[in-house]
Amino acid sequence: MLTDSFFEKLFHKHQNSPHFPKTTTVARLVSRLIFVLFPEQSKQNFDSIEGIKCSFELITNDLNEILLSMQEHLNRPAKEIAEDFVCKIPEIYDLLNTDIQAIIDGDPAANSEYEVIRTYPGFSAIAFFRIAHELYELEIPLLPRMITEFAHTQTGIDIHPGARIGHHFFIDHGTGIVIGETAEIGNYVKLYQGVTLGALSVSKNLASLKRHPTIEDNVVIYSGATILGGETTIGANSIIGGNVWLTNSLPTNTKIYHQEQVKIR
Repeated sequence: MLTDSFFEKLFHKHQNSPHFPKTTTVARLVSRLIFVLFPEQSKQNFDSIEGIKCSFELITNDLNEILLSMQEHLNRPAKEIAEDFVCKIPEIYDLLNTDIQAIIDGDPAANSEYEVIRTYPGFSAIAFFRIAHELYELEIPLLPRMITEFAHTQTGIDIHPGARIGHHFFIDHGTGIVIGETAEIGNYVKLYQGVTLGALSVSKNLASLKRHPTIEDNVVIYSGATILGGETTIGANSIIGGNVWLTNSLPTNTKIYHQEQVKIR
């Protein structure tokens, strides 16, 4: 039987719980922004530039409202942060267009930009990440994680908003990919499903340190590979084969793969 002490614990929890917006509210706003940037994602098409400007104003106002609801957790006025984020949207848009191009150039099955934008989970995950990363850089608590975790539930791709990722980033298939908070990824990098860029240790006292690997330019990492450690660097132009386990750095132009031992009886 439920006791009064149990209900008192719950009541205390409700009274002292931090007030943040719902994840669905935040995800809906980010989705609206992506729909405006890439009309291929929705049925909405604007008939004039003024219509697009109006939509951006509404998005800015809604972001401001969300941030106002958590003003006590912010280090600056909500309106100021919202305006700073909106100024970053052209940069986000340009980066995402390089990601689209990387997918078209790198996947023989990609027939058009429309197909990539509309159907590729890798692009969807990257789009949510790039928006979340800018909010992360503005030192907004929790919201960036809400955004990338929403994308995680939709795509199976887990990218921490604190990761730093260069242009022309290509995630192929993508399910099961994990990219940690302090990972650094260069330009023209391609990851396949099941890749983990993780930490060697999950000890809490390492929270302020670089715990995840650095991947330099033009690296391809095939499915199931696991690369761990903040001091681990994969040199430019390297190829990491499927199911490889790495905790040490590799020089540039390295090709490494896991050799399966098959015995037939």
